[in-house]
Amino acid sequence: MTPVRQVQVTFDCADPERVALFWCEALGYVVPPPPPGFDSWAAFDQSLPEEHQGSAYACVDPEGVGPRLFFQRVPEGKTVKNRVHLDVRVGTGLVGEERVAALEAEAARLEQHGAKTVHLLRADGVNESCLVMQDVEGNEFCLD
Repeated sequence: MTPVRQVQVTFDCADPERVALFWCEALGYVVPPPPPGFDSWAAFDQSLPEEHQGSAYACVDPEGVGPRLFFQRVPEGKTVKNRVHLDVRVGTGLVGEERVAALEAEAARLEQHGAKTVHLLRADGVNESCLVMQDVEGNEFCLD
């Protein structure tokens, strides 16, 4: 049997710090401490060759349970729907209008941080309602 492995989720993006800070807000994640020998990430970034400055950022679950999120700058923009997305579990255990209200309240909070609501998928007898959103660079995710 293969042992369980840690997972890091990587986002391609134009502005790694901006996208990482959005996800910190969305998930309650934090920016990890800078590498040894640096008092800040800005100081570490300044130590890199100019073409690599601002090219990456990360955030982590402060409890160490969830995966690390890594954000890397890429030259191309997003052109199609994501093939993989995150589901942010804010409605667990809720059903009907109570669930929709919880999803919409979280959507309103995340919109204040640059997210956009795409559409609400209402419960269909098999799946409960979820809310499709986009982060600050248009990456789709669901409030579930």
